[in-house]
This record gives sequence, structure tokens and C-alpha cells, in this order.
Amino acid sequence: MNEKTRGRPRQYDREQVLTSVLSLFSEKGYSATSLDDISEAMNMNRPSIYNAFGDKESIYLHAMDSFRKQMRRAVGKYLDSEYDLETALMNTYLSALKVYFSSRPAQGCFIFCTAPAEVINQPVIKEKISDTLVEVDEFFQVLFANAQEQGDYPKNMDASNAGKLAQGALHTIAIRARAGESQASLKRFIEFTVPILCNSGSE
Repeated sequence: MNEKTRGRPRQYDREQVLTSVLSLFSEKGYSATSLDDISEAMNMNRPSIYNAFGDKESIYLHAMDSFRKQMRRAVGKYLDSEYDLETALMNTYLSALKVYFSSRPAQGCFIFCTAPAEVINQPVIKEKISDTLVEVDEFFQVLFANAQEQGDYPKNMDASNAGKLAQGALHTIAIRARAGESQASLKRFIEFTVPILCNSGSE
């Protein structure tokens, strides 16, 4: 038998099983989720899980990375400078809203609605959250910096702090989605918030 074809092929779809465990961790949190819960959600036995993803902490980190990739796919295209600031912000928030309501009940943001509760005892998770905060800050900062270059946002405003403020609105949307506020209500909030962010500091 050829070495390249020897052994069993993988019997799972990596993204699919990570999506399943994402939902589980979102619902129960890290600490309350058992390995039996994970095995059932992934439809894999423990040895297969260990071989593919590692221990429980490693699985959680893989789930966080999967969610980050999902969000990048949803909003990354709006970094293109062809979008004006208002359009880019509006589409970013609406795309995130779809992700937050992709399950029923709505889970909000996996990283910012559930993971912060784990940081005291899980320094690796804390580091991952910090990395995500920086990444999202930078995403929004680029939107504001592009708008400044195009003359759509005041040059005397700090694009870095504007990015943090924009991320704050994103957190609000995520938390309210998880708390049960309707998608329609949050869409109205987005439509109210975006013009304010775009006009910050203008006379």
C-alpha cells in the first residue's frame, strides 16, 4: 500500500465540528462544559478529539479562532477603501448582526459575550481575547484612517480612539443580542449610531 494512502481518512468536517462546539461553549461557557458534552457535540470519541484538537483548553482556543475567521469573512471586505465610512460601518455592523443571530436563541459574540468569564483562571484565553480586541481596534482604525484620506472624516480626530469607540458599539450590539433584544431593534440602533460615529468632531 502506498504510504500516502495508508490509514483511515478523516471522518469529520473540521469547520462543522468547531461550529458545533462553538454553540456548546456559547451556551454553557468553558468551565461548565464537560468533555462528554464536547464529545457529543462534535460526534467524535475522546481519542479522536485529542488527536485532532488537543485538550479542552485547546479545543476552546480552536473554537475562538474559528469564530474570528467567521467574523473576518463577514466584515473583512469593508476594509476596501472604495467604501465610504458610513457604508463601511453600516455593512460591518449589519454583517456582525447576522452572525450574532445565526443561532436561536441568539448567542451574540462568542468571544466577548462568553470568554471574558474565563480569563481569571485561563491566562491563554485572556491573551486570545486581548489579541482579538487589538485586531478589531485595528480593523475600525483602518476604516477611519481611510475616511480621513478621502476627506470623509475630520483629520484632527484620533482614528485609533475612534476605532475603539466603534468597537464599543459592536460589543453593545453583541451583548444586547445575547440578552434577548430583537434583531429589528438592534438594526435600528445601528442606523442611529453609525451617523453619530461618522460625524464625531465635525462642526
